[in-house]
Amino acid sequence: EVHLVESGGGLVQPGGSLRLSCAASGFKFSSHDMSWVRQAPGKEPEWVSFINGLGTSPEYALSVTGRFTISRDNAKNMVYLQLSDLRTEDTAMYHCVKDWGLTSEKWGQGTQVTVSS
Repeated sequence: EVHLVESGGGLVQPGGSLRLSCAASGFKFSSHDMSWVRQAPGKEPEWVSFINGLGTSPEYALSVTGRFTISRDNAKNMVYLQLSDLRTEDTAMYHCVKDWGLTSEKWGQGTQVTVSS
């Protein structure tokens, strides 16, 4: 069974940083693309970032380009999202997602990021 467990969220001031982690199990991790998707209360999910199975060719939403960095460690079955220069509008539940947009899509339960002074 596929399991995705996020951690690393929290309360941070504007301009601050956080590192989100996602521990994956139950599938051949290196064979699957991974994404981060966030959802703020009352809003639709917003795709944030993507990384392929090899850990190359990262992609980012325009709203986070230059501030967020995605990475993965296939030896540890982990995917990360480094959040920097955080803004209040980055406040959301952040989910790691296996195979975003595909029939095999699977979401973790998420980790809350709150940016507030």
